[in-house]
Amino acid sequence: MFRIVFFQPCIPPNTGNAIRIAANTGCELHLIEPLGFTMTDAQVRRAGLDYHEMAHVTVHPDLPTAWAVLAPKRVFAFTAHATRFHTDVAYEPGDVLLFGPEPTGLPDEVLADPHVTDRLRIPMLADRRSMNLANATSVALYEAWRQHGFDGAV
Repeated sequence: MFRIVFFQPCIPPNTGNAIRIAANTGCELHLIEPLGFTMTDAQVRRAGLDYHEMAHVTVHPDLPTAWAVLAPKRVFAFTAHATRFHTDVAYEPGDVLLFGPEPTGLPDEVLADPHVTDRLRIPMLADRRSMNLANATSVALYEAWRQHGFDGAV
């Protein structure tokens, strides 16, 4: 399946929702520190409901450590500043979908990381800054999973 990476997420309910997304799709969720909360934060637990035990979540101290564990072949960085849409990619199992922190998005140094295969955007109306992190994750992940016939789904 696919791997979701949140680089330094800040808003606990978004990560809780991503835990539910990961549990319901069979994807891995990787979080890069520093986090703007603790994993025991009530808002993370509440948003994740009872899916925490069903999700594969790993917290990494930094991006290089995550790359060593993930050994990614392809990394798609999601940014409002990309020119290609998330639907322009033929996703492969094991692909990494990389998202930045809620208030700022991915910093330039992460977007320039040599592991990043491509930068993608999710379409939205002009003069809008961004989508909610958990919603953007769902949009991108479900497109990738759709391309594979929702393998394993009921």
